[in-house]
Amino acid sequence: MSQTLYYNGHIYTMEPGDQCRCEAVLVADGRILGAGALAAMEQLADAGVRRVDLEGKTLLPSFIDPHSHLSMLANTLHAVPLGDCTSYRQIVQRLREAVASGDLEPGQWVVGFGYDHNRLEEGRHPTRQVLDQVSSTRPVLITHQSGHMGVANTIALNEGGYTPQTPDPEGGKIGRDYATGELSGYLEENAFISFSSSASSLAPTFAQMLALCEKAQEVYLKHGITTAQEGMVKHQNFTLLRTLAEHGSLKLDLVGYVDLKDEAEIAKENPEYLRQYRNRLKIGGYKIFLDGSPQGKTAWLSAPYEGERDGYCGYPIYKDAEVERFCKIAMGEGMQLLCHCNGDAASQQYLDAFAAAKAALPDKDTCRPVMIHAQTVRPGDQVPRMKELGMMPSYFVAHTYFWGDTHLKNLGQERATRISPAASTLKAGIPFTFHQDTPVLEPDMLRTVWCAVNRISLSGADMGKAERISPLEALKAVTINAAYQYFEEDEKGSIAPGKLANLVILDQDPIEVDPMAICDIRVVETIREGETLYRA
Repeated sequence: MSQTLYYNGHIYTMEPGDQCRCEAVLVADGRILGAGALAAMEQLADAGVRRVDLEGKTLLPSFIDPHSHLSMLANTLHAVPLGDCTSYRQIVQRLREAVASGDLEPGQWVVGFGYDHNRLEEGRHPTRQVLDQVSSTRPVLITHQSGHMGVANTIALNEGGYTPQTPDPEGGKIGRDYATGELSGYLEENAFISFSSSASSLAPTFAQMLALCEKAQEVYLKHGITTAQEGMVKHQNFTLLRTLAEHGSLKLDLVGYVDLKDEAEIAKENPEYLRQYRNRLKIGGYKIFLDGSPQGKTAWLSAPYEGERDGYCGYPIYKDAEVERFCKIAMGEGMQLLCHCNGDAASQQYLDAFAAAKAALPDKDTCRPVMIHAQTVRPGDQVPRMKELGMMPSYFVAHTYFWGDTHLKNLGQERATRISPAASTLKAGIPFTFHQDTPVLEPDMLRTVWCAVNRISLSGADMGKAERISPLEALKAVTINAAYQYFEEDEKGSIAPGKLANLVILDQDPIEVDPMAICDIRVVETIREGETLYRA
C-alpha cells in the first residue's frame, strides 16, 4: 500500500467545527486514510511512508468548479484573444495580425474572443464596418467575453444568409441601424448562438479540439481544480468528451449537463454515463437558459435598467408554461436541473416554475436544483423561496470586481451592491457555490474567493460590505459545497477518512493573510487521488 504523509503546514479539512484544522494528513492508495494530530498519523502510517514536509504552506481539499464550459474554453484557445483590447483600433490590429500570420487556410474565418464593450474607449459594440477593416476577403466574427453576443463583418453576414429582412429569433436580437434598417453586425443571444453554430468553418477540426481540450484541462489544474463542468452538452461536444473519456485523456473529473430544450436524448442514449462516472465523465443532469447577461443588458430584470428609454428590462427566452414544462421533465426523470438566471425576473420565473412542478409531482425528488449565476436574486423574498424549494444558487461572485462598475451604472447603487448575495444566503442556511463561467473568466478560485471576501470593483468602489463573507466560508463554496452540488459530498470536498485524496497546496494561507492579499496566493501543487497532476 502506497502511503504519503503531509505535515508541518496550515491544513484545512473543510470538515465542520473543530475538525476544520489538523496537523497532518495520511493518504493511502488515492484516498484519505486519516487526518489529525501528527503523532497519531505517524502511528497509523507504515514504516515506508513517503513524508511531505509542507514547510509552512497550506493544504486544502482541491477546488471543485461548479459551473463552466470546458469545451468552450478549448475552443477559445483556438481564437484570437481580445480580452485586453481597449479600443476598436486594437481589436482590428489584433485580428489583422492573425490574418498576416499565415496560419489561416484560404477562406477560413477570422475568429476572436473576449472583447468587452464596457471596457472599450468607444463604450459600445463594434460594427460590421469596423470588422470590415480586418479583411476584405475573409469572414470575421468576434465573441463578447460573456459569450452571449458578438459582431460579424459584412462577408460573414452574407455567408450566414443574414439580410435586413431576416427576423429576430425568439430570445434574440439582430442589430440594425435605427435610421436605415441595415444590419449593424451585432448579434445578441439566440441570434448570435444560431449564427455562430451554423458557421461550421469557424470550428477547429475534431482532432484539433481533442488536443485543445487537453490544454484546457491544464488551465483548470493550474488553478487547483480536479472536478470541472461542461455546462451545456450538445451532441457535438458530447462526442468530443466521450472520445476523450474512452481514450483515457480526461485528467479531471468532468460533469456534463445536457441541453434540455434541444438535445435531451443524449442522456437517454448514454445511460452508462448517467449520474455516474465512466472514465472520468458523467452526465449530471439537464441545463436550460432563461435570460442573458447583465453587463450586456440582456438579463431579464423586474425593474428597468438605469437610464433606459421605454423602461427596458431585458427579456426572457421562454414563456412561463415552457419553463414549467422543462422543470416537470427534469423532476419526472429524477434529473438535476441547472438553470441560467441572471436577472431577478428570470429568477422569479424559475422559482415559480419549479414550485409548480413540485406541486404537480409531489412524490418526486427535486434533485438539488441549481440557479446558475443568480446575479440579481433578491435576498428579501427570492433567497428564502430557494430554501423552501431545496434550490441552491451558484454565484458568479467575481462580477463584483470585473463588472462591478458596469453594474453600478446599469443597475444603480442598491441593486448593484447586492449582486451575488452570499452573506444573505449563508444567513438563510442555504449551501451556495462560486464559479467563473469559464471561458468568461479563467477558473481562478483564489481570485473568486478574494472577490467574495472583499467585494470591491475594478475602480475600488464598494460592492456591498453587507454581503461580504469570511475566507473560510468562501473556500467552502468551492470545496465541500461544490461537492454537495454534484451529489459527491461523500467522496470529495473535504479531507476526511475514506474520501478521495484530491488536494491542493497553496504558497500562503488564505484564511490568515490580509484579505486583500488572497488574490496573490498561488497554487503550488494539484493532486488528484494521490497523484500530482500540476506542480508550479
